[in-house]
Amino acid sequence: MLQKRDVQTERQVCVLVVGDIGRSPRMQYHALSLSRHGYRVTFVGGLGTKPHQDVLLDRRIRIVTIEVDGLRWGPRLLRYVTKVTVQSVQMLYVLMKMDLPSHVLMQNPPGLPGLAVVRLACFVRGSLFIVDWHNYGHSVLALSHGHRHPLVRLAKRYERLFGPLAARHLCVTNAMKEDLRRNWGIEAATLYDKPPAMFRETPIHLRHQLFMKLSKTYREFQPGGVEHVEEKVERTAFTCQDLADGTVTLSSDRPALLLSSTSWTADEDFSILLKALEEYDGFIRKGTSLPSLVCVITGKGPQKDYYRKQIRALDIEHVKICTPWLEAEDYPVLLGSADLGVCLHKSSSGLDLPMKVVDMFGCCLPVCAVHFGCLHELVEDERNGLVFRDFRELSEHLKSLLSDFPSTEGLLGRLRSNLRTSRGPCWDDNWDKIVLPLISTRQ
Repeated sequence: MLQKRDVQTERQVCVLVVGDIGRSPRMQYHALSLSRHGYRVTFVGGLGTKPHQDVLLDRRIRIVTIEVDGLRWGPRLLRYVTKVTVQSVQMLYVLMKMDLPSHVLMQNPPGLPGLAVVRLACFVRGSLFIVDWHNYGHSVLALSHGHRHPLVRLAKRYERLFGPLAARHLCVTNAMKEDLRRNWGIEAATLYDKPPAMFRETPIHLRHQLFMKLSKTYREFQPGGVEHVEEKVERTAFTCQDLADGTVTLSSDRPALLLSSTSWTADEDFSILLKALEEYDGFIRKGTSLPSLVCVITGKGPQKDYYRKQIRALDIEHVKICTPWLEAEDYPVLLGSADLGVCLHKSSSGLDLPMKVVDMFGCCLPVCAVHFGCLHELVEDERNGLVFRDFRELSEHLKSLLSDFPSTEGLLGRLRSNLRTSRGPCWDDNWDKIVLPLISTRQ
């Protein structure tokens, strides 16, 4: 049933996300890398969140949306089955109708129903199926249902049955590569997440522009104290611009800017950060010389309202917290403007790495990251960040890192200096070495 192939077909690739394209940065980077090498990309997925501007403006990338809300009433299992069924039909229709691709590159998870549907479409059309293993779908489901739930067991069997049927495989860590080989019979190539060029330290004038923009919505970015009308300056909580000559400087009494990003899901326990911030506030109240703190937690997801209620209930005086949703273009600018990052991602499988830390490292932003099995493949304790296991360890890390703020001579400055001098290959270099050979050959 193979369809006829030609030269044009070999330059056509489908990139598939069974979910929100805008919240799948790695797949967006795949699409941009393919386009950079002259491939035409059909990017299939949901558009709940705006993708990066580079994706939207790329003439070689065409986005085809699959949007399925499912039933809004009835038992939860019925709603789920209905959604998967409709999604399967819609996905198969799109894959069969699009221009014939040489390869279909799919993100997993979520793999249900994508693994089976894409395998069928690739068989019929003669395309090569590549799975990019970000994690295991069944381990993510187990966070909310438990490992013994029938749905979790079904998802695990499904992944084990259809996952190995793909022609080629990518994964995000060496630990996952070994697990796939040993337990799944899959030989995968490790493609570490690397930051694209947009993630870098932000020049001070761009910081000021972003802070001014955010200050219109979030008071945490507004200057403290009383402003004098006669001052010919433009201030934020962190920066000051002389309107006469346009010079921007960092305010000497500015708070430290702490940043964390999240999908507000069960694999990140943000109560750890909130308790640590309470402890940090307590250090200052007891007389420890530390800067005040603005903590920005970006992202959106199912548990956001739950944690916002906890934030409002905190008794803190020297720490301010805001939870904005940023445009894709603003997020790397904010990362490159921060003083310290915090990551609470705890892998459901213990085999994937937090991409948010990769982005932070691209901006030379030191990180405090919660410990789990393969974290050492990314975070080297006391070299590019600090690892913690509970909120008390995190609060002590915050105290030690910020004790000399805003001086660059202390531990925080040394970690940032290490990041500046130990930058490895970028995403493009890594992709060209590992993925391009898989795409450019069909043997």
